[in-house]
Amino acid sequence: ICPERVALNLSDARIPDNAGVQPIDQPIAPDGETAYFSNLPVKAMAQAVRQAGVPAQVSNTAGTYVCNHLMYGLLYHIHKRFPQTRGGFIHVPYLTEQVVDKPNTPSLSLEQMLRAVCAALEACVLHTQDLHAVEGAEHKSDANPQTQIFSCSLRFKRSQTVGYACLLG
Repeated sequence: ICPERVALNLSDARIPDNAGVQPIDQPIAPDGETAYFSNLPVKAMAQAVRQAGVPAQVSNTAGTYVCNHLMYGLLYHIHKRFPQTRGGFIHVPYLTEQVVDKPNTPSLSLEQMLRAVCAALEACVLHTQDLHAVEGAEHKSDANPQTQIFSCSLRFKRSQTVGYACLLG
């Protein structure tokens, strides 16, 4: 499980997507910032996921295509229209049953993924500031379209917390 730290204003695909589209060196939003950082406590999220018994680390790059595009689009939208909203992106691996014929491919059970995402969301509610701790790595993606992705944003209004999660597959 990898909470992402930053998204770049760049679409640069090494392979075409399922529709055959393969952007090269294109901005996602011409009027957007060069990059947007998640305003979620990504280090606290990774720590909470590990405390829940699931492997996790902060990722310092969402790549330059689909995952990055989704995260950048969310943070761009927050920056432009909802500046009080917190948002970010979490990479999750394959489901265990998806890798039966893929030796040495990282995977988790659905129960582990749900436990991890719940722990990460709880960390978002409990931590308005991130932890001061050593954390982070480059996310190694195989760019497989079957990879499961959670994207979430949190909006805080007074003491009410609303969480949104989207599972794409």
